[in-house]
Amino acid sequence: MKNELPPVAPEVLAEAVESLSARLRRKLDDATAGCADAGTREADGSVTFRFGEDAVVTLRPGPAGTVTAAGQATCTCLLAPRCLHRAAALGAAPLADAAPPEPGPAAAGPTGTERETAAEPAGSPESAEPETADPADPAATAAPAVPADPAATAPALTAAQLGAAAALWHAAAEALSAGVTAGGAVVQAELLRAAYTARLAGLPRAEAAALRVVRGLRAARDRRTAHRLADLTGSFRELLYTTGVLASGTADPALTGTSRRAYTPGGSLQVYGLCREPVLSATGYGGVVTHLLAPDGSRYSLSDVRPGGLARARGAGRASVALGGATLDHAGLARGGLRIVGATVSAEGRLGAGRGVKATPLPGAGWTDGPGAALFARPAAEAVAELLASPAGAADADTALIGCDVTVVGAAGDHLLVREARPDAPLLRLLPAHPHPELPHTENLRRIASYPGLRMRVLGRPDLDRAATLRPVAVGPVPAEQYTLRLPQDWQSRADLGYDRLQGEHFPPPDAAPDPPAPAPAADAPDPLADSPLWRVRRLLETGVAGGRRAVAEAARGTASPAAYTPLRRAGLTVAADLATTLTAEADRRPRDAFGRLADPSPDGYAWAWLAAATHLAAAERSLVAASWTATPPAP
Repeated sequence: MKNELPPVAPEVLAEAVESLSARLRRKLDDATAGCADAGTREADGSVTFRFGEDAVVTLRPGPAGTVTAAGQATCTCLLAPRCLHRAAALGAAPLADAAPPEPGPAAAGPTGTERETAAEPAGSPESAEPETADPADPAATAAPAVPADPAATAPALTAAQLGAAAALWHAAAEALSAGVTAGGAVVQAELLRAAYTARLAGLPRAEAAALRVVRGLRAARDRRTAHRLADLTGSFRELLYTTGVLASGTADPALTGTSRRAYTPGGSLQVYGLCREPVLSATGYGGVVTHLLAPDGSRYSLSDVRPGGLARARGAGRASVALGGATLDHAGLARGGLRIVGATVSAEGRLGAGRGVKATPLPGAGWTDGPGAALFARPAAEAVAELLASPAGAADADTALIGCDVTVVGAAGDHLLVREARPDAPLLRLLPAHPHPELPHTENLRRIASYPGLRMRVLGRPDLDRAATLRPVAVGPVPAEQYTLRLPQDWQSRADLGYDRLQGEHFPPPDAAPDPPAPAPAADAPDPLADSPLWRVRRLLETGVAGGRRAVAEAARGTASPAAYTPLRRAGLTVAADLATTLTAEADRRPRDAFGRLADPSPDGYAWAWLAAATHLAAAERSLVAASWTATPPAP
């Protein structure tokens, strides 16, 4: 029943928890857990919770289906609205997005800040948070990029922004010290209250990072199968980094974020479809994003994401394109093209739909002779290295697509092993772009794995949290190859793995198969991350996220004692060892007051030590991942 509850605005929940007495706050976690399956949806769309005979809580969402005002949550008990029942019911509902995507065509003019035809996909689709991680906000868990000279380029933040950033930093530090085990509703409400203050101060990126942490804490405490401790660790790193730099007053302008995407005139454009992929958000949004390419190699995208979840994501692949009166759907656009007059484009290449935009369909272009051919003309390692070297760093890597020709080796665990069709190329691992069982990504990869030796073109997104891993969104045949995919001409000889389902007729006959490649021994598929002793630091950081400061302090007296980091020093990772040692020492620090009594230590020193170790680990792991894309990665 919990997934059917209306989303609640973070500030509404934070206010409800803040109004409780200390005695009621201690009971809030148990009360919230009891509400998870207790809601009843009424005929008018409201949801009611019954607490005994005298207390009934009613949630009445607004037209958008979200509880956005305190008056939309009422209780019949005598203590209302400062009652435990109301706060528990609000806490059982999912968190709403800070600024929900605005559906429908753009209403603004062709310049300035206008609405998109849909919400931005989360992680890449990257900005929506996936049910397992969102396919549209990958920068959420990426290592933050430190500006080269923040003081020289950053405008001065206002006093309100500095105060909001400092308050959110402190709330994040308190949440990190508490960990998942003690990060209940009260700790989460403090984060939400500080996040709301950050929104009012004009710090949308910090607010979004705080909401990701709260959602991660909820998922971990509810023991949801989609929860990954590594994701929550990355969310804490992003939140602490963002608020810490903002509070210092020397932040890069990009660190404040933008609440609405700005569009500028793009003139006349001619774009051709590359592929489309479904977008599925943990906050109940679903849709599609279609990737486009101009003749000069510039990349664009057009998305259509609205409330509706999985059903919307599955059906949006054939939804009409709401751009300048174009008479085609996303399936046609992914294999066709558009001539756009009066285009408006965001900095990320997203196309807007202002009143002056006009679009005319064009015939599509293939991957062999059209602008898409350039994507397959260089080694994948070069493309990954260029992404990592870009100013946006991991954010670009999470949204950009790279192409390569590969030979199928076979299935290995939860991934498909392929080898790039270049001399001395490394083995690559293919993982589903979205693991939801109702989407065909996993089924398509499983079918491809049953054809060892198959040659195919892959267009996908590099997973920079794993060694030499690509998440494919589309595949096609390799020109002039016999044992390759045989896709229909009306598919433009390519298949969108999130929508098209590969069948036996799309593969070559068995008698055309060459000798299959021999299964690669482990030595031929090195995994620098798995072989590196950096796992010791990663485990320490995740221990802190799961069990809080106390768990790290206890680990310092046991398995995480200074001697445990000797392997790091032997491998030349002395900085990682020093940072881990500093973290454990800070976690175990027990200050005393003027009378010699033990006092609660400030969370700030511990949070800075944790952030330093986490940032260094992310950078070290990212360098190992980059090396895994080369033929002979260096030993860690």
